[in-house]
Amino acid sequence: MSRICNRLRECRLVWYSKRTKNQMATEDQFEETKEMEVMEQKKVSLMRAFVERQDPTSKDVDDLMIRRFLRARGLDIEQGSSLFLKCLKWRRSFVPNGLISESEITSNLAHKKVFLQGLDKRGRPIVVSFGSKHLPKKEKGGVEEFKRFVVYTLDRICARMPAGQEKFVAIQDMEGWGYYSNSDTRGCLAALSILQDNYPERLGKMYLVHVSSVFMAAWKLVYPFIDSNTKKKIVFVENKKLKSTLLEDIDESQLPEIYGGKQPLVPIEES
Repeated sequence: MSRICNRLRECRLVWYSKRTKNQMATEDQFEETKEMEVMEQKKVSLMRAFVERQDPTSKDVDDLMIRRFLRARGLDIEQGSSLFLKCLKWRRSFVPNGLISESEITSNLAHKKVFLQGLDKRGRPIVVSFGSKHLPKKEKGGVEEFKRFVVYTLDRICARMPAGQEKFVAIQDMEGWGYYSNSDTRGCLAALSILQDNYPERLGKMYLVHVSSVFMAAWKLVYPFIDSNTKKKIVFVENKKLKSTLLEDIDESQLPEIYGGKQPLVPIEES
């Protein structure tokens, strides 16, 4: 009997020891996270002071936007400031009226290639785009109109972010892409540049679905231009695991119908 009691005491001591260690580890992680947040906020304040001296219009921007550019450059204030100031200059030149009107992108809207509806399990808006519906040879505005369409799309997504949310999820469907009528590496690079340079830390995850060998050949050309942060967010989805993979992050009620969910597709301009 005494042996059993001693054994129980030993088990309790081991359990309390593990519990204490786990609790201490959790507390250490909490303190470390708190310190990181304090450090990050200090850097945001320093970056704000710097960019406001360089460009007074920076005063109209909130701290969240400053933080996104800072994070995009690994919390390096100098590099984050440079990226941010270039974005402000680009925005004034490319979007002088503050927004892209639908009358400026009629050819791209006519092909119904981008849809916006639903939220993933983390509250991020879901955008679905179809590579086969991008027809650069038939779009009169050429690459310049496509670039305006990209900005229109990103602005519309950002405008529909739920309170407290900064990122979106993209499902890029490449089925049927790669033929002469819709192959557009130049357009892909232009869209990538706009996203990375002017909307940093907005993409939460991108699912590439129905990927073909033709697309993979073009992917090798585009891949070197993708920054490390964006690369981490891109997921290639196997056709046989399409629905199950998407359901890991998206509830069935929010998943587009074409992927086995219950959410009908809504064109970006009607969202």
